Amino acid sequence: MTSAHSERPPVTVRVPAKVNLELLVGPLRPDGFHTLSTVYQAVSLHDDVTVVDDDEWGCTVTGPLADGVPTDGDNLAVRAARLLEAATGLGSPVHITIRKGIPVAGGMAGGSADAAATLVACDRLWGLGLGKEELERYAAQLGSDVPFLIAGGTAVGSGRGESLAPALARGTYHWVFALAEGGLSTPTVYAECDRLRRNRIVPEPRPGMGLMGALRTGDPFELAEHLRNDLQEAALSLRPALREVLDEGLGFGALAGIVSGSGPTVAFLVEDLEAGLDLAVALTASGTVRDVRRAQGPVHGAHVIPAPID
Repeated sequence: MTSAHSERPPVTVRVPAKVNLELLVGPLRPDGFHTLSTVYQAVSLHDDVTVVDDDEWGCTVTGPLADGVPTDGDNLAVRAARLLEAATGLGSPVHITIRKGIPVAGGMAGGSADAAATLVACDRLWGLGLGKEELERYAAQLGSDVPFLIAGGTAVGSGRGESLAPALARGTYHWVFALAEGGLSTPTVYAECDRLRRNRIVPEPRPGMGLMGALRTGDPFELAEHLRNDLQEAALSLRPALREVLDEGLGFGALAGIVSGSGPTVAFLVEDLEAGLDLAVALTASGTVRDVRRAQGPVHGAHVIPAPID
């Protein structure tokens, strides 16, 4: 059953995945989050999110990566739509269709990406005319990574990751993402990080000048020297097999390898497109990973595209 607003055409938004070039984890804050300094880059793995007027709220997830994604009120995209409707009082129920291309529970912010896309799509469908900064403020209420997936490009995140400043980045970087079996819970990885460094003094994090300088050169060899993830030790502690994936990728010629976010996806930086093809073939043949995806960055954040033809 369609709604009285069905004359409005559906709106489809394409949204990228992210990789953290640097993820520095500071002390635990009173609100239960950690102080972070991170450098995000949006990469060309994406989800397409379509919203259309309906008589009740609903969600469908399609594609080869759809398994395990909730379709009820726990889905972050549904929460995003209902947040925007409640905050503005100008929306109405929608059905959300998510075509998954971003790995699920892989440290690449797939759920956050869908929330970001839904905010942009509902803003367009409902004719709200909200600016990017206002949408990012709503996004911050949904999750630390959600504002960046609206912004896209390359950016420095502070606070718990939601406060953004653009980063000067030249050139295009080529990535190969090795997807491990199963997922890793982000809260579990942070808890393990706390456990591993419980006797250490943890300073307030600040962006690494080496990384920022490398981004300005556009040189992947320079960038490879400065990739860092403070959660990597915890992810490897919880999933020791990831160390073999890292070793395999580096042995097959990657310039650098890093656990993506809280894992378990491993991101490999390569020299160029050809090197990425070679690494993807080698990793697939090695049998150490369940899937391999190639991408490049930086790319645009969530943006409206023509609706798909079914």
